[in-house]
Amino acid sequence: MQHTCVSLVPLFMDLPEKDQLKINSLAIHRRYQKGETIFQPGDEKLQIVARGNMKVYQLTSSGREQLLRVAQPGDYEGEKQLFGLENDSFFGQAMENTEICSLSKADFNRVLLENPQLSLKLLELSTQKLLATERQTQFLAMERVEERLASYLLDLAKVAGSDQVQLSMKMKDIAFYLGTTPETLSRKFKLLEKMGYLKRTGKQVKILDEDGLLDL
Repeated sequence: MQHTCVSLVPLFMDLPEKDQLKINSLAIHRRYQKGETIFQPGDEKLQIVARGNMKVYQLTSSGREQLLRVAQPGDYEGEKQLFGLENDSFFGQAMENTEICSLSKADFNRVLLENPQLSLKLLELSTQKLLATERQTQFLAMERVEERLASYLLDLAKVAGSDQVQLSMKMKDIAFYLGTTPETLSRKFKLLEKMGYLKRTGKQVKILDEDGLLDL
């Protein structure tokens, strides 16, 4: 895998190659099968996604999954635990065959001591993740599911830089993320298609009327 993991991560990608290789030598590389648990409450490691996708979720009081985000190649989880905060509710699960590089708390602290500039970068990236969490809270504050779906699709299009987007999550996971059920989500997709805003074929969605979605 060479230094695939660290070279993908915004936190490490600006470091000289020799430093990336050194960090990579400290990391534990492991492959997970679809559905396997990558981390759970109590774990204290930085988990870096090298390939595949990792679902990050927590359980509600009723035992239902609440999807928080999907970590893709270059994303990571667990930085809060490395600074002493306990993970008492978060789980990570492979959504497909996934490769993970993990750094222990001791090794991560050693990396920060040797590269103090990373502390500011880590703060910046953690702020971005916090904003993303606040964005999901805004989703759930929207009264109608079609509003949440329209906002979600517009965000995907903005990231892709195209009116053609691919849904990386299963319908069930998108439904959880938007605070609804898969059945309701399916009905809302059909509603937006009927209104002429989009066309969905499997996991491919083509936005036909961006202004209409914005108005919605």
